[in-house]
Amino acid sequence: MSDAFYLPTGDPDRFVATPHTQGPWGADLQHAGPPSALLARAVEQVATSVDGPAQVTRLTVEILGAVPVAEVTVRAALARPGRSVELVEAELSAAGRPVLRARVWRIRRTPVGLPAEAVAAPVPPPPRPAASSEFTEPRWQTGYLRAIEWRFVEGHFERPGPASVWARQRVPLVAGEEPSPLQRTALLADSGNGLSRLLEMADWWFINTELTVHLHRQPAGDWIFVRAATTLDEQGSGLAETVLFDAAGRVGRGAQALMVGRRND
Repeated sequence: MSDAFYLPTGDPDRFVATPHTQGPWGADLQHAGPPSALLARAVEQVATSVDGPAQVTRLTVEILGAVPVAEVTVRAALARPGRSVELVEAELSAAGRPVLRARVWRIRRTPVGLPAEAVAAPVPPPPRPAASSEFTEPRWQTGYLRAIEWRFVEGHFERPGPASVWARQRVPLVAGEEPSPLQRTALLADSGNGLSRLLEMADWWFINTELTVHLHRQPAGDWIFVRAATTLDEQGSGLAETVLFDAAGRVGRGAQALMVGRRND
């Protein structure tokens, strides 16, 4: 197995997914984290129309279908240029079929002289545990879950309920590249649903139809702290919410709309 989620093919738009991308719903299906990060990478490569540097403030990934562990194609383009704010759109396809679409807002980054009382003092997250968390069940030690180092502060994948965890990827997103902080954040933001599951996966499916991440500042560093909680409704829907931190403090939040049902229905 290659030590990356994706291998380049020589075509800048095409990549081969490795087993590291495998998700919990099937050995031949990707976790949505890696392809979401690949979309973020494509967005970062689109030249900005904004005057000066720009930062991503919202990333929404629409999940149109299951993503196979296979070759994928990713393209991105500027949809709405502007001097202060712009919209970038990206699409990931497999076997000629779109499976993910992303819409990303970028806003110019420049000092605006805010009054001190308008700027919240950063609140650092809990200290990172000294050692990686241990797992007893093999299902939590394959594919994507194994390719991430998890250090739980509260909760655990193996126990239903809310969870708080420090995490970082063990392998690059694309072989031979150092992932950006935005890519690292997108890779982990989609794990909120699994981190805070309330149901047993053997009996239920709870699949997110999208991922939306809002960032009020740009993350930094290798480690991301994720605090996740899920709310379910008896009519078969739900919401997984995450708060995202880097070592200095909060950077934003994520949300996933969930479709919930019994596996035997």
